[in-house]
Amino acid sequence: MRNNSLSGEIPGDISNCSELRVMSLIKNNLAGNIPSQLGSLKKLVVLYLGGNKLTGEIPHSLGNLSSLQDFFLSDNHLQGKIPTGLGQLRNLTVFAVGANNLSGTIPPALYNISSITTFETTNNQFTGSLPANLGLTLPNLQELFFAQNEYFGSIPESLANASRLRLIDISNNSFTGQFPTDLGYLKGLESLHLEFNFFGSNTSQDLSFVPSLANCSNLQQLYFDGNNFGGALPSSIGNLSNLVQLGFGRNPISGTIPEEVGNLVNLYRLDMDRNLFSGSIPISFGKLQKLERLTLNQNLLSGEIPASLGNITTLYWLELEGNKFQGNITPSLGRCRNLRFLDVSRNKLTGFIPKEILGLSSLSETLNLSQNSLTGPLPIEVGSLRSINALDVSENKLSGEIPRTIGDLSRLEILNMQGNFLQGSIPSIFDSLRGLQRIDLSRNNLSGNIPNELEKLMFLQYLNLSFNNFEGEVPKTGVFSNANAFSLVGNKNLCGGIPELQLPACPGKEEKRRRPSIVIVLTTTISSFILVVIATSFYLFYRRKSKRNPISSPFMVDKLPQISYGELLKATDGFSSENLIGQGSFGSVYKGSLVQQGEGLVAVKVLNLQQHGASKSFISECNALKNIRHRNLVKILTYCSSIDFKGNDFKALVFTYLANGSLEMRLHPQENGNSQTKELNFLQRLCIAIDVASALHYLHDLCETPIVHCDLKPSNILLDNDMTAHVGDFGLARLISESTSNSSQSQIFSTGIKGTIGYMAPEYGVGSNVTTYGDVYSYGILLLEMFTGKRPTHEIFTDGLDLHNFVKAKLPGQVRQVVDPTLFTPGEVEGATTAAAENMDDCECIEDSVEECVVSVLQIGLACSAEVPQDRMNMRDVTSKLNSIRVSFTGTRN
Repeated sequence: MRNNSLSGEIPGDISNCSELRVMSLIKNNLAGNIPSQLGSLKKLVVLYLGGNKLTGEIPHSLGNLSSLQDFFLSDNHLQGKIPTGLGQLRNLTVFAVGANNLSGTIPPALYNISSITTFETTNNQFTGSLPANLGLTLPNLQELFFAQNEYFGSIPESLANASRLRLIDISNNSFTGQFPTDLGYLKGLESLHLEFNFFGSNTSQDLSFVPSLANCSNLQQLYFDGNNFGGALPSSIGNLSNLVQLGFGRNPISGTIPEEVGNLVNLYRLDMDRNLFSGSIPISFGKLQKLERLTLNQNLLSGEIPASLGNITTLYWLELEGNKFQGNITPSLGRCRNLRFLDVSRNKLTGFIPKEILGLSSLSETLNLSQNSLTGPLPIEVGSLRSINALDVSENKLSGEIPRTIGDLSRLEILNMQGNFLQGSIPSIFDSLRGLQRIDLSRNNLSGNIPNELEKLMFLQYLNLSFNNFEGEVPKTGVFSNANAFSLVGNKNLCGGIPELQLPACPGKEEKRRRPSIVIVLTTTISSFILVVIATSFYLFYRRKSKRNPISSPFMVDKLPQISYGELLKATDGFSSENLIGQGSFGSVYKGSLVQQGEGLVAVKVLNLQQHGASKSFISECNALKNIRHRNLVKILTYCSSIDFKGNDFKALVFTYLANGSLEMRLHPQENGNSQTKELNFLQRLCIAIDVASALHYLHDLCETPIVHCDLKPSNILLDNDMTAHVGDFGLARLISESTSNSSQSQIFSTGIKGTIGYMAPEYGVGSNVTTYGDVYSYGILLLEMFTGKRPTHEIFTDGLDLHNFVKAKLPGQVRQVVDPTLFTPGEVEGATTAAAENMDDCECIEDSVEECVVSVLQIGLACSAEVPQDRMNMRDVTSKLNSIRVSFTGTRN
């Protein structure tokens, strides 16, 4: 009954069909739990329940289906762990539970069912490591799909013994170490996905597995993007002659691109972005006649863009952004008649924009030529881009007028032309660009009136005409009715517009040639006086009203309900001092109870709006928190932006209450009046360090818009009942796009304090802008503090001595002179797992293990807190290395 629209629950009475062999209900709308009665179908061979809306846990009774061969529950909403009883299904060939909400570890018995050919757990929350003998216990394995989980550890060498393997996808996990070099024995391997793990160690040996893959004559897909593979790309990559997809972007691979890549003539996708490749693009790339997508962006490539790329007429996507390319943009790209996306921005390109490229009517997504040194006018051939969605020619040296043919770009949504030498007026033809959402013409030499046609663009959300020579009356409707949606700064001869602009009134369109009579003068004077009185009255009324009815911030947290001031007042017993659990720069935090609202215990952060910067802090925190979700970040539940019972503005954020307080209280209990608090052992500190690193890795690398926390310190790290760490207090947080795309804001950021003394990166002290490097520095200091027990502001740090140099001088041989002595107590045995303890003969052995691991941790802290920002580690590598230290200490990740 597959592929229908069946709804409701699966009736348990089906278990009465005792002769049933096949049950296939794939792709319906079935909901509810899987009936446990199905476990009585002893003759069932095939169970297909995937592609529904089933919930609850997998029934343990299904372990009784002794005849079962195909077990397919993928693409539902199942949760909980996999029952250990499923390991009794000795005839199983297909085990598929992907795309659910399952968690825990895979029962070891499942790995021992030798008949399994397909093992699929993709897109769940499974954890654990792979057994060392995996390839021996699953000799018939053909398809291994473990992507998008939380698996860790290394890939067992025995995998090469599963000689029937065709498809391997272990992407988006936390696997570490070197990838096995003997997968060449898998003659039938067709697809290998390793992307977004922590493989490699940024050394020349990392890619030693590549040559062996030449023996896999059927290999068509190879992806190892987003790892830590270093060294040079082996020239033997050119021997993988049947590859059709190859991706190894986002690694620290260096050196030149081997000419042999041009031998991969069957490729239709090649991703090499965000590495450290230098030199020029090999001319041999012109032989890749089937290539449809090529990404070389954000490397160190130089030289000219080779004309041979024009031979790849099948290209539809070409990214060369963020390199050091010089010379002209090769006109040969005009032969790529299928090109939909072209980005050559952020290079050193010169010369005119080739008319051949602007004549590519196939360009339908993006043409980005920004941040080069292109000269000359924008050719009238730009009108050929009738299907283009985004056109960016900003930050060049273009001159001349904006061609009227730009009005032919009927599907244009984004137009960036800022930072050039364009002159003349804005063509009135702009009103034909009905879909425009963003226009930036700032920092040019444009003049004339602002055309009223811009008012008619009903989808326009942002317009920047700053720093030009516009004059005359500013329109008042459309985008011009919202002062936050447009900018006219730097145009000195404008008048009129909405009141928020505070521009002078425009003079009358016609001036009387005759001198007005005394009656007219008196009448005009009296009328003006009355108007001023009325306007002043309205202004005072509006000002009083705005004080009592504050306009809601445009940065409110999306998709969250607001809570009233009265509810928070009641939840905290009137914000009583007994419920006060913390105070910060911009407000106080109270413990409260919202049981009736279904939230239980909460932490309420009340902003002190009298404090300078508090409102900005509230907006920053809302802006940062509104789109982020991670297990190691504080969880925001609701917020309040209202007035209190006295008519004053009131703003508060409500978070989940975390019972174990802050890391600050745990690291320095004596100083915080918590002398009875138990000291953190080594393993607890290490796990907290990993939690914080994971949170920063998420903020820096995995968010759609990268976020810099700007105030990482122990008091902003909170611990829950399980001692899991959660990073909080985003009051100083900055979205990277703010600090890089808006020069004025960037200047504001560079002048303000961005953190706390002792944890703040040194470059911020001399006016540098916000970057992720600043958070890495704070994290490094935090790590050193956690394992030495000394604050960065400790009284011993004088006369040029700081925490960084204090630790650096004692590593590795004298580490015990700087480390927190409580880490070397017999109680530390409690911090090791049973497996680890069994391998340690006595406490002395445990102390040695702790000492070795502490040295490794402190070295990471030193690397993160290096004085030069570019010398610091990134948080992805930090997370990988700390996880490796935990595995070596405990023998397990958890």
